[in-house]
Amino acid sequence: MATVSLLRAAALGLVVLASALPAARSWSKEGHMLTCQIAQDLLEPDAAHAVRNLLPDDVGGDLSALCVWPDQVRHWYKYKWTGPLHFIDTPDKACSFDYSRDCHGPDGAKDMCVAGAIANFTSQLLHYKHGSADRRYNLTEALLFLSHFMGDVHQPMHVGFTSDQGGNSIELRWFRHKSNLHHVWDREIIQTALADFYGKDMDAFRKQLEHNLTKGTWSDDVSAWTDCEDLSSCPTKYATESIELACKWAYSGVREGETLSDDYFDSRLPIVSRRIAQGGVRLAMFLNRIFGAHNRDVPPAAAAAS
Repeated sequence: MATVSLLRAAALGLVVLASALPAARSWSKEGHMLTCQIAQDLLEPDAAHAVRNLLPDDVGGDLSALCVWPDQVRHWYKYKWTGPLHFIDTPDKACSFDYSRDCHGPDGAKDMCVAGAIANFTSQLLHYKHGSADRRYNLTEALLFLSHFMGDVHQPMHVGFTSDQGGNSIELRWFRHKSNLHHVWDREIIQTALADFYGKDMDAFRKQLEHNLTKGTWSDDVSAWTDCEDLSSCPTKYATESIELACKWAYSGVREGETLSDDYFDSRLPIVSRRIAQGGVRLAMFLNRIFGAHNRDVPPAAAAAS
């Protein structure tokens, strides 16, 4: 696939240039990497080959190395249109997600939210199995965006209330330092867990999550995580889960200016861990369906504006 090779080279140039840009409003680097590592460990041979073929050579076939890339380029002029794709703003206190009501950009453009983005990039990646890349699409970028947005849609505060920007404007303290409610869910809980329980060893954290998938806490539930009518309906299900969790666990009992510490951390870490793992399992399911023998069962997805 000569066209795919050119796309990989173009994406690699963007990755190198983007490496110094700050990430914002997303799972931390660690959260996205964990989701992508779990997913890659669950890929079937056809999907594993396709993913490796689409990745730039310099990352050695490691999808997790580039799962933060969409955050790094979102402020570039070329990619500013992707900003609204990282989240969903819902009506305050609604605690529900309605695609037609909530999935739009600031200018009202339809499908401009993380659920629409997952559908869009899934649709683009289906062209890979057609034997030649559609020149309208950069399939390497589509893979990176899909992988990243699958993480975002599972972060509960990425489907949050409009007035507080998913918790970004709710300022508080996390133990001894200033933060906000969105950042607590993006990175503070993850980084505190890594420091307190895993000696900052992310591989140890990943192994614990994968143990919980196979023999531990979630082993009886994992098979149900991939249930949805078809791939085009899955993102709505995932976004609905997130806003319900945001209301029950993220917003609940939190007051602006207060200090969150052990009680909040201990009770919310299981939610964060489960969502990271669910994102990984579901990303693997998407990639296996897209690149595997069953991809013809996937109905066309609505393409988001780009």
